[in-house]
Amino acid sequence: MGEIVGKKGSFWQSIRFKLILCFNLQLLFFLGVVSAFLYGSFHKIATSFIILGITFVIFIFVSILIIHVFMRPIDQLQKQSVRIYNGDYSKKKVSYCFDELNILGRIFNELADRIEKMQTSIEYERNRLNSVLKHMTDGVIATDRKGNIVIINEMALSQLVIQEKEAIGHSILQLLKIEKEYTLHNLLEDNPQVLVDFDVASGHSTFYVNFSIIRRDSDFIDGVIAVLVDVTQQQKTELERQQFVSNVSHELRTPLTSIHSYLEALSDGALKDEAVASGFLKISLKETERMIRMISDLLHLSKIDSGQTSLKLELVDFNDFINHILNRFEMMKDRSADSSKKACNIIRKFTKRTLWVEIDTDKMIQVIDNIINNALKYSPEGGKIQVRLIDTHRNVLLSISDQGLGIPKADLKKIFERFYRVDKARDKKQGGTGLGLSISKEIIQAHGGHIWAESTEEIGSTFYISLPYQIYEEEWE
Repeated sequence: MGEIVGKKGSFWQSIRFKLILCFNLQLLFFLGVVSAFLYGSFHKIATSFIILGITFVIFIFVSILIIHVFMRPIDQLQKQSVRIYNGDYSKKKVSYCFDELNILGRIFNELADRIEKMQTSIEYERNRLNSVLKHMTDGVIATDRKGNIVIINEMALSQLVIQEKEAIGHSILQLLKIEKEYTLHNLLEDNPQVLVDFDVASGHSTFYVNFSIIRRDSDFIDGVIAVLVDVTQQQKTELERQQFVSNVSHELRTPLTSIHSYLEALSDGALKDEAVASGFLKISLKETERMIRMISDLLHLSKIDSGQTSLKLELVDFNDFINHILNRFEMMKDRSADSSKKACNIIRKFTKRTLWVEIDTDKMIQVIDNIINNALKYSPEGGKIQVRLIDTHRNVLLSISDQGLGIPKADLKKIFERFYRVDKARDKKQGGTGLGLSISKEIIQAHGGHIWAESTEEIGSTFYISLPYQIYEEEWE
């Protein structure tokens, strides 16, 4: 609110001056006439003028005193009105010599009191509204009757990734990028629910925007309020659910169709041929085992998603733990090695420092088994699988590298998704379910760690597992 500043000695002093001048001129004329009449002769005119001058001074003094008595309360009322206008509602108890001015002074005080209460109430409502808007989990945008934005809360600014100056005064239709589909008249008449997609720096976002009209008591339309509800995660979850159901249906239908075909062939007479029947039964058994593994993995993921699994943590020497797993693979490789095929070599490069890590050993074995099994499956004959273990400040870093076909760069970010396969035909031939890496990611994240992969086609892939740990040093006394 702008301030009004009273100009001292301008308006009222000019009035005083004019009144005093007029009054004294009239008085001077009157006294001159009276003096001339009384003394009746010109030789006494000097004495008359002396008397006239003294009388003039006396009357000027008396006039100033009288005018001051009249003007002082008016000055006070003027100053009080200026204070009220500028937001100073403090009241002064004043007493005037005229009842009319006393009444006017009391009215001014009551007026200041009422204005102060109204201002306090408005401030309280404004602060409460700002607090509500600030802490709302949904974005709120309010416009005037022309559709230009007048209010936008912090959540809406965050959702749309814009600054307040980029929104205030601009059309809500342009801000939400719906000017081609809707007009302001549509928003006022239909109060629609609009699904809006935004591509922002943080990624793709989707919002449900609910519009409602701002009306006065007189039914006059003041503007529109839009509430933005972020449904990005809901849309993503729904899409993932649909994809999951589709993938599960496909993954189960394929082996079931295969088993059904083989059983149907056996029923039609292939059972009489022992060689053919044996082959059909082996394939059916293999497909059945794959379905069992898939269902087991799905149940495992379901427990992780619902929070039904808990980690049984224990402090272990991570160097010995990894060595134990690799020794088991070495033994399995030696026992199952085909004389016609050259087995892969596992090369170990471990830090000499003992690394103590708190892990769930069963679940961590499941993760490392899965990664090493994949490396063995897709590596060429006689290839090398290199396992490195180092510590970086407060993290243990385990890396497992193979010399396989590699993973295309476009697929690297997707390999931890459920049912995702780089080469579906090759993976199914190897008996994979497409859930191993997804389960591994969930387990590593439950340990507070990270898992990722780097790969170059035709050269190989490297999987990294980073786990938090604290330096443990034995104390000798």
